Amino acid sequence: MKVNILITLLSLFIISCSKKVEKPNIVFVFADQWRAQSLGYSGNPDVITPNIDKLASEGVYFSNAISTAPVCTPFRSMMLTGQYVLKNGMFMNDVLLDPDSKSFAKLFSEQGYNTAYIGKWHLDGNNRSAFIPKERRQGFEYWKALNCSHSYNNSNYWSNDDKLHQWEGYDAELQTKDAIAYIEEQSKNKKPFCLMLSWGPPHAPYQTAPKEFQDLYKNTDIQLRPNVPEELAEKTKTLLKGYYAHCSALDSYISELQDAIKCSNIENNTIFVFTSDHGDMINSHGQTKKQKILEESTKVPLIIKYPALLGKKGKKSDFLFNTLDILPTMLGMSGINVPTGLDGEDITDVITGKKEDTREASLVSCIQPFGQGKRSKGGKEFRGVITKRYTYAKDLSGDWLLFDNAKDPYQLNNLTGNPDFKSITKNLEGLLYEELNRLDDKFLKGAFYIEKWGHTVDSTETVPYTN
Repeated sequence: MKVNILITLLSLFIISCSKKVEKPNIVFVFADQWRAQSLGYSGNPDVITPNIDKLASEGVYFSNAISTAPVCTPFRSMMLTGQYVLKNGMFMNDVLLDPDSKSFAKLFSEQGYNTAYIGKWHLDGNNRSAFIPKERRQGFEYWKALNCSHSYNNSNYWSNDDKLHQWEGYDAELQTKDAIAYIEEQSKNKKPFCLMLSWGPPHAPYQTAPKEFQDLYKNTDIQLRPNVPEELAEKTKTLLKGYYAHCSALDSYISELQDAIKCSNIENNTIFVFTSDHGDMINSHGQTKKQKILEESTKVPLIIKYPALLGKKGKKSDFLFNTLDILPTMLGMSGINVPTGLDGEDITDVITGKKEDTREASLVSCIQPFGQGKRSKGGKEFRGVITKRYTYAKDLSGDWLLFDNAKDPYQLNNLTGNPDFKSITKNLEGLLYEELNRLDDKFLKGAFYIEKWGHTVDSTETVPYTN
């Protein structure tokens, strides 16, 4: 009798051990140039984002999500490879990511995932509309993408048939519908899938969202951030109406994606991520675009919803999450071993409360100013850190910026050189050099790195591109 019981227990143990753990699906959605301050759940009274606000109430939303190098190509390269830009050479726009990179889709494909990429790519060199061959798609199988375009109506894309097609209408809407079709098809398969949906808006041009979303703001008296100069007030209000129209359009597509996931009965086992590559100054401090360490450029939205692991009750996290953490965290949440050589951290255990949050700072860098952030527009090489209270940065001449973001949330008072903050400055400088040493960043002139990686630049130190 005892022998039979032991045999039965042993059989059950063997069956339980051999049973495969179901891998989660991943739907990773990111916009271009959506700053963290332009969302309802972050306290913005004007922008209409009810669906993203709802998403935040169902997942973990990060108040300190930081773009490590706040500009398009650098962010995308770090997101896919988990490597700092001085290790993959992608510290400027319009340069080519090494086709042999051990990147996101390749790592998930090795674990049995189907993979897809839809939307803006911006990792294939300086011809923004050219065909991208399969060997340069970083392992993504399903493919409907264009290297780069900011024409959001009737824009082009390349598909798996290697032919040029057109999104007939507002491209973010059509890209979302295509993503939904992919989700619905994949939900019928036994294999898990990983889908990346990359929207071009709300990046400029700001006044090109569908009319129904522009009309939402027609009679709104936009409230400006106090760091917008008075002489730019009316212009900024007009820009923000267009910017917010894009935001509200994308917000509606978040709802459609969530509905598709629920209707496909895969919500519980799907990791859904919403974020952005960097922010947008929109005249805060009289500045535009990105490549800055200021809040409007560097802080981005980040929400992770994964009911099977995180439940469905929203939770705010002040963890200093940076771009390099994306790949290892997605791997870790999926139960996949994180390979050595990545520069970020799998923070799954921090999110779930199994591990203490010990991170003191996150790095932000500009290796080489270029394009919209070129030197004639005030751009410069810098390295800095953001903590839960302070922003600190050095340029090649020495200490450059220090803000107490708790007392000065709009960063109006640069404390650099203030004797009362001497010890704080020294501590922040120490944290900065810890990160630079960890990443083997010698903080040299941009020209050194341009030459090292063989990038071709024009008289403004920018890689010239063709459309």
